[in-house]
Amino acid sequence: MHYEGPIYRPPVEADTPLLQVTVGCAHNKCTYCSMYKDVCFRMEKLDQIEEDIKEIRSTYRRVERVFLVNGDAFVLKADYLKDIALKIKEYIPECNTITMYASIQNVKAKTDEELRELRSLGINELYVGIESGVEEVISNINKGHTVQEAREQLERLNKANIAHRALLMLGVAGKGHGEENAKATAKFLNETKPDLVWVGTLGVFEGTKMYEEIQEGTFVEATEIENLMELKTLINNIELQNVPFYGVHTTNVVPVLGMLPRDKEKMLQTIDTGIKNLGEEALSKTFKRGGRM
Repeated sequence: MHYEGPIYRPPVEADTPLLQVTVGCAHNKCTYCSMYKDVCFRMEKLDQIEEDIKEIRSTYRRVERVFLVNGDAFVLKADYLKDIALKIKEYIPECNTITMYASIQNVKAKTDEELRELRSLGINELYVGIESGVEEVISNINKGHTVQEAREQLERLNKANIAHRALLMLGVAGKGHGEENAKATAKFLNETKPDLVWVGTLGVFEGTKMYEEIQEGTFVEATEIENLMELKTLINNIELQNVPFYGVHTTNVVPVLGMLPRDKEKMLQTIDTGIKNLGEEALSKTFKRGGRM
């Protein structure tokens, strides 16, 4: 397989073949992110992609999912994504889901007809970086969309029958704003209806705009106890039915996993137990998180 630059994929795609179709991230301007700072964005050539598809075919006896990397692979024009999907179908006919990271702007750039056509070719699921449902937060972290744009574009995905998986970030609203952020984000999720919710915790790394903001005092990190209370508030306010909730990223102090609403009380109890075991004194500060988000 051919890979260039750092490769990231959702934790739940650990067993899914990864097919590189872009290098880096087309947006690459989120204030907290250092993942793709050392690479220039570009798309892979179709002949290279085809060679990698052949290798996937020769490596795996059966492939039902393929994850396209890198940072926002859905940025590719609909015609090029169509070509890639057709190549996957040619060599891996049993594949029924082609998934990838997508931004709200990636969705906005495609027509309703293009979304429906991509859905018909197996691109039926996208991981979308929502992070927060608060307008000021989304603007401050430079996600490249507004909350209203996100609401509108996710509704377009729903109408095209393309499932989306909402990616959220605890602590992104800063100190003193976690619970307010959680309530607004839960309301946003209830309206937009993702088929999975994934939650990580903000980590601030040197070289990012957010790191500079912390040094300047214009952004103050939430404490770990605030992040956990934000997580509890988020879980308490989500009203979705039969939706998996993944809060098991390595950035999370207390990992939780379950199906909402069935496992809501179990997850809340896990958080309370974690707080008790770790102690509120230890959680009254912000932990340094290694690596990159």
